[in-house]
Amino acid sequence: TDGVKQVDMTVDGTITSEYVSEEAISGSDVVLTIDANLQKVAEDALEQNIKDIAAGEYGKKYEANAGAVVVMNVNTGEILAMASYPDYNPEKFSEEFSNEDSENGKYMNRAISSVYPPGSIFKMVVASAALDTGEITTSTRINDNGIYPYGDRQACWYYRNYGVGHGYLNLTQAIKYSCNYFFYDLGYRMGIDTVAEYAGYYGLGKRTGIELDGEARGTVASQEYAKSIGHDTWYISETLSAVIGQSYNEYTPLQMARYISMIANGGKNVDVSIIKTIVNPDGTEVSKEEIENFVKTTLNTENENKEDLDISEENLDAIREGMKGVTSEPGGTAYSTFSDFDIDIAGKTGSAQTGIEGEAHGWFAGFAPYDNPEIAVVVLIEKAGSGSYTADTAKKIMEEYFGMNSEKVTEDKNASSSVESVR
Repeated sequence: TDGVKQVDMTVDGTITSEYVSEEAISGSDVVLTIDANLQKVAEDALEQNIKDIAAGEYGKKYEANAGAVVVMNVNTGEILAMASYPDYNPEKFSEEFSNEDSENGKYMNRAISSVYPPGSIFKMVVASAALDTGEITTSTRINDNGIYPYGDRQACWYYRNYGVGHGYLNLTQAIKYSCNYFFYDLGYRMGIDTVAEYAGYYGLGKRTGIELDGEARGTVASQEYAKSIGHDTWYISETLSAVIGQSYNEYTPLQMARYISMIANGGKNVDVSIIKTIVNPDGTEVSKEEIENFVKTTLNTENENKEDLDISEENLDAIREGMKGVTSEPGGTAYSTFSDFDIDIAGKTGSAQTGIEGEAHGWFAGFAPYDNPEIAVVVLIEKAGSGSYTADTAKKIMEEYFGMNSEKVTEDKNASSSVESVR
């Protein structure tokens, strides 16, 4: 609220006195959950990763040109960093917007407003459903001989590349190697509706209620959704496509970060937030309830996923162990990136087909540390070609979070005396 200052002056303009007749009242301070250093690393790492992929630094050039990153506290849902590329200079808001910038998508927050097929990072949803419903156990083994015999006889990616299947695998191994055949079989056994049900338990296809405008909801592949758009007959081949993160599955990177957080924290739903607190001019804090009510009223949104996922620790451990194998064991799809990492982490890569021949979005989703999870990191790069290429961004973020980028600090043992006067 503006204040009022009264200025008295003579007819020749000489000021004789001035005083404040009404004090100004400053606005409240909004304190974000964002870690500024982590935010900078996330932005820089994402941009560099995209440019490296486009330049062919990973062996083949892909038309990577956009992406997003979300870093979340797995226990509280607080956003520690959120990046979207291409980005813009905030000073642009003091100027006239250009059509070129708008057309390039610089003003779109891809982390919350854009939806993408998740590819293989969706497989932990399918694994959760199969274990929790008793369709399989942690020791069940399925033989991947290359081409799945039902539906339209889809081939595992390993068979397409190497001419053979993965052979007999249990669930943990299937996640580590990202075996499509294994998950085709789970989908065939359960059906699409069970898979869709568990996607909902993880909050997929539901808004998180973050205090930002423009959050997209996305869609969960299901018979119900298919019928809503006029597709009345659901085929087994569509189930096989859905269980590897294709079909109608489309989610925001923010939703995927909440999903990974729930895997990390034992299935506990988290209340996603980017506001730590709001401090009034008099030093008092606005209550969380008041903030939530304001956001709900202003943005017409709220956390649409309220329930915890009731799944046993044994089953979650089998899933998490597979994700650990992705980053820490030879053959894991992100092992080349994290093999020298000082902290055990869990991860999953995903390559999601865009519908254009040879074009795929790349995902990396993971959490760390493995034994006592603190953060979830999700990276999405459009047209990356392979999910394994996006792991570099996640690695740099984790290095910053865990202090691996800090310069070596040495202790000065030359003590000096001092006298302090206390009044």
